[in-house]
Amino acid sequence: MPHSIEWTERRLTRLEKRDGDHRNAYQRDKARIMHSAAFRRLQAKTQVLGIGISDFYRTRLTHSLEAAQIGTGIAAQLAQKQPELSVKLGIDEHLIESLCLAHDIGHPPFGHGGEIALHYMMHEHGGFEGNGQTFRILTKLETYSPSDGMNLARRSLLGLIKYPNYIDVLTNHSMKTDKPRSHRLVKSKQWHPPKGLYSCDQKAFNWVIAPLSEQDQKRFGEFLIGDNQHSKTRYKSIDCSIMELADDIAYAIHDLEDAIVMSMVTRNSFEAEIVVPLKTLEIPWLSSEIDILTDHLFSDAAYERKNAIGALVNCFITAISIQKQDLFESDLIDFNACFAKNYQIALGLFKSFVFNYVIRKPELQLLEYKGQQIVMSLFEAFSSEPERLLPTNTAKRWVEADSDNSKHRVLADYISGMTDEYATRLYNHLFLPKSNAVLDSLTP
Repeated sequence: MPHSIEWTERRLTRLEKRDGDHRNAYQRDKARIMHSAAFRRLQAKTQVLGIGISDFYRTRLTHSLEAAQIGTGIAAQLAQKQPELSVKLGIDEHLIESLCLAHDIGHPPFGHGGEIALHYMMHEHGGFEGNGQTFRILTKLETYSPSDGMNLARRSLLGLIKYPNYIDVLTNHSMKTDKPRSHRLVKSKQWHPPKGLYSCDQKAFNWVIAPLSEQDQKRFGEFLIGDNQHSKTRYKSIDCSIMELADDIAYAIHDLEDAIVMSMVTRNSFEAEIVVPLKTLEIPWLSSEIDILTDHLFSDAAYERKNAIGALVNCFITAISIQKQDLFESDLIDFNACFAKNYQIALGLFKSFVFNYVIRKPELQLLEYKGQQIVMSLFEAFSSEPERLLPTNTAKRWVEADSDNSKHRVLADYISGMTDEYATRLYNHLFLPKSNAVLDSLTP
């Protein structure tokens, strides 16, 4: 079934085959992603550190490139470790690379600050979430087709659905709070969106999962319900599981390198939060070598730090294997790539360290809050007089939208496509009296 022609189909089939084009479906998808405007904009969107702090650290683009390199490494080692299973499942390095390149293209300016701002402004109109926006860009907004976005192969789209249910369904309505009197009083912890798709993109999602049996479709959308949090989906495809592991490794290990180089973390905190607990996990090689790796990570010699980062990445890549869940009829979603439990705990230590000692730093939270305010102010301005303030093409989409929710979605699409720099310049142009800079056009 993973090799079924249904999974390489595209919604729009006309004009798809070109004479002399020898590439497979996933090689063509990779080209479309890399040449898309949404992908290019990642070069000016925040990963962990705000754009403009330094010219060294990673952006969303370089993070995606590193995740893609790790993803192809995972696919290659799985082909060596579990060759028959890799062939049976049709794991394709070009497909995995495509997923890793595209996985962040829906994220708005200013990272999670922008996401919270847009979800707050959209909470009565279908919500906003980065992964849901990625799916929307791929299936609707990018201009490779009249109305089907990049018109990617069905399996590529399945691999990019990390959370296969809708925001409206996953929302815990008991968490809703009264709207504050001012945007400046919006608390981020109260407006984190559930991770999922938009209900307005249901037709595209239904097309993607059409080859699955009715029973598989129903189970695929199952979710866990939390008391004081939004519900979270439980399942994903084999390709998505590989992409997600690559993303986690890139975030936990490569973003750690940025933090060390820029002296945002100390050796003492690293030893307390990572080295000590790692030794108790008794992970082959890693637990015994972590002291030497720490010396190299915090060394003044850049090559020693690079070698240590590479060794850590390799340690986690080679610990991944494919496991069967015995829950689905389709192999594409019944098999997932995963870590052995101790390695999963170990990577979690690195992820928590980056989150607690880097992302939660007041200096970065100030920048995130600032971005949050910029995005909400832009949304409020455009929603007040959209036909007057929006670019011509976006204003046309707003006029043609057939409902209030759809009109708000046009605004969210437009603002979420902005880079950090463009959103800042536009804010200055609108709200600062002395700013009269000419703005480049932007049509997400």
